Amino acid sequence: MKATLATALGLANGALAAVQGFDISHYQSSVNFGAAYSAGARFVIIKATEGTDYIDPSFSSHYSGATNAGLIRGGYHFAHLDTSSGATQANYFLAHGGGWSGDGITLPGMLDLEGSCVLSASATVAWIKDFSNTYHSKTGVYPLLYTNPSWWSSCTGNSNAFVNTNPLVLARYSSSAGTPPGSWPYYTIWQYNDAYTYGGDSDSFNGDMAALLRLAKG
Repeated sequence: MKATLATALGLANGALAAVQGFDISHYQSSVNFGAAYSAGARFVIIKATEGTDYIDPSFSSHYSGATNAGLIRGGYHFAHLDTSSGATQANYFLAHGGGWSGDGITLPGMLDLEGSCVLSASATVAWIKDFSNTYHSKTGVYPLLYTNPSWWSSCTGNSNAFVNTNPLVLARYSSSAGTPPGSWPYYTIWQYNDAYTYGGDSDSFNGDMAALLRLAKG
């Protein structure tokens, strides 16, 4: 599966090709999506939900703006591991912007994993599996997993349980992505700073445009 996933996406650690993108939430109340596209961005990941009781107030307008500008787009869910099950939060995300279809312009949903470790490592891994498997059962694709090396090591025990299924979105603000956590052989998207010119965080897709389109098509 590992080789199949890498081949399907056309990814490799240290790939020469890269596609610019960014991620945003309501903190970026006004985004010039057209200017971002003109500057070379081709995808954006937009906050949709948190837990089971929060919908980002800018999600709909951001999603429409991104679509109208021709960007590949997708939603993300900020996990609250201590408030409800992974399945419950996956279903909430799916019901409020996190859905996916193989239309070539929609990224699989992203699960945002950061903050304090609120569960044991084994319980954290089980929670993520519950979310991931629920999302997969409803859409046919696994969600992207957003994390940083420190969180993944501390909160999951550096688990390698998702290497063969879930693309990694690596948060590391540095001049290089470094070694991915959890035995992932490569990252799919690298969030490399929190100061994108047109708002939000700067992201880089680890592959060429054709590979990004394959990710969007599942």
